[in-house]
Formats: sequence, structure tokens, C-alpha cells
Amino acid sequence: MTIDAFVLANAHGVEVRFISRGGRIVSIRVPDRQGGFVDVVLGYDSAGEYAADKRYFGALVGRYANRIARGRFTLDGVEYSLPINDGPNHLHGGPRGFHCREWTVEPFKRNGTEGAELRCAIAAGDDGYPGALDVRATYLLDDDNQLRVDYRAAADSPTVVNFTQHSYFNLAGEGAGDILDHELTIAAGQMTPVDQTLIPTGAICGVAGTPFDFTTPQRIGARINVPDDQLRIAGGYDHNFVLAEREPGVPSFAARLVDPRSGRALDIQTTEPGLQLYTGNRVDRGPAGKGGRPYPRHAGLALETQHFPDSPNHPHFPSTVLRPGEDFRSTTIYRFSTA
Repeated sequence: MTIDAFVLANAHGVEVRFISRGGRIVSIRVPDRQGGFVDVVLGYDSAGEYAADKRYFGALVGRYANRIARGRFTLDGVEYSLPINDGPNHLHGGPRGFHCREWTVEPFKRNGTEGAELRCAIAAGDDGYPGALDVRATYLLDDDNQLRVDYRAAADSPTVVNFTQHSYFNLAGEGAGDILDHELTIAAGQMTPVDQTLIPTGAICGVAGTPFDFTTPQRIGARINVPDDQLRIAGGYDHNFVLAEREPGVPSFAARLVDPRSGRALDIQTTEPGLQLYTGNRVDRGPAGKGGRPYPRHAGLALETQHFPDSPNHPHFPSTVLRPGEDFRSTTIYRFSTA
């Protein structure tokens, strides 16, 4: 890879590379059960390609991850209008979201563990959102092969926030085909169904007896093409799962992904209440990836820890309002191992 990146490495040879633009993770190299290392995240070979990217490969995402219906919400009696950039809706913070910002990066070492703090200041009114926002994101890679992602934020007036990390994983190796044979477990007995534009209807539905039941390990491709209105709307999985109740502020198990061929496994813990499963249903509709190789449909999947989509328009969803004096915190941990 020719791209100039910051590098985090641990004692076992695991390596995470990221760039300051968008805080994008451009490579994660982890071993298989035989000790063979490959890169397991989709991406590109140059900074210019990331600058033009429309698929959010590896990006920090905000100020509001996922969708807001028609780009509108009301906060404290005031209606706000946001840019429309996904059909009739607002997606991932808009055209000037975190994914395209230049973040200030400060690498550090703590007790032999490598990490970096990324900072970004967002002005009030940017992309239509109220409140100036000071955001910090931290990447930390330890010798247990855990990549920890911490978000902190503060605002000078009431606003809404929803942050995530948008890496696309293929544990067989980036460019190694699709992820339909990966096995996935999600700690969620419920999900939020969507309308024709992928906005939550407001319902919270049980997954038992549906293609959305990942409470036990399931091959991703086993049910992705069965007759189901929700799968038809999204062209696969592109849905928010309601994670099992967790202790506030404490990362808890959210998902486990396993590639049976290589034995690589990824366990995710988070403080967030939701997880968006996106199976790369449209990842083939874009420029070639690393090494100039086109990505096929389902070449990778995103497991986006988050609050629920369109929460500002659904008062019964967990709140995404951040007020002055409050300290927003969010943690997600990605642990790589072999099965």
C-alpha cells in the first residue's frame, strides 16, 4: 500500500493503519489459524481515492451516523433541515461529515501500548446541525489483539449526535471474494424494521423465526436471499439491531464474526444500544479497491455500533440529544482471534 498512514502495532504482529482524513482505518493485518497475516478491511491504495470515496470505507462517522428522515428533526421546538444525500434522506452527517474532515492526530504510548488521539472541531450550523461540537476519537491497539475505539464529545448548545466506525470486514482477507460464508452472531433479540427508503418505521420487532435471528451463529448467506420484505427493500441486510440490555458505560458483547476457512474471528463489545449490520449490498457500485481489484457485491460487511437511525424523530428510541455541560462518551472494542 502506497498511502502514507499512521501505524499502530502490537507484540504479536497485528497492525492497524489509519489516515488523518476522516480518521479512516485503511488496513488491519491479523493472522489466521496458521499464522498467516492478511489485511481484513476494504479500502483503497491512495489518499486521493479515500477523498473521493462514497462508501465510507474505514471512516469515523458523525455528527449523526446512519439516516435521518427527509433531513429534518425538531429539537426544543425548533426544526432543523439537513442536506439530503441518500435518496430523500440525510446520511452519515452529510457531505461535510466526520468522514471527510482532516483530524488532528496525536500518537501516544501507554505502558507499551500504542494509540492515537484524533481531534476535530465542528462549527455550529455546519451541515445544518445546531451547536458547535468538540470531538475526540481514540484508537488503541493492545497485546490482546484488541482495537479500542473511544469517542468523546461536548457541545456548546443542544444538538444531536450519533457516532460510529465504518470499517468493512472480510476475515478471509480483503479482496478474497464475498462474506456470505462468514458466520455471525448478534446479541439482539429485536431489530427496527425500515420503510422503502431505509428509515425505521418506529416499530421494534422480535427476530425469532425471521432471517434476522442471529442470536446463535448463522452463515450470513444462508437466508440473505429468502423472500422477505425487509431483505428485499435493502437488497440484503442493512438494518439496526437492538442490542441486549447492558450496563451504562460498560462495553458488553455485541457481535461475533467468524470466517470458517481461515479461522479468523472478530468479537465486538460496545457501550452503544444498537448495531447496524450492512452486508455490502451495493459495495460493487463503486471504483476498484486495493490493488485495483473491483469489489464484488457482499465483498465485506460493516458492523456499525451506534444509537438507532432517525432517533431524533422517534422519541421512544434511546435519546441522541447532547446538551451543554454533558460529556458524551462511547466505546467499541474489536478483538481479533482465531477459532
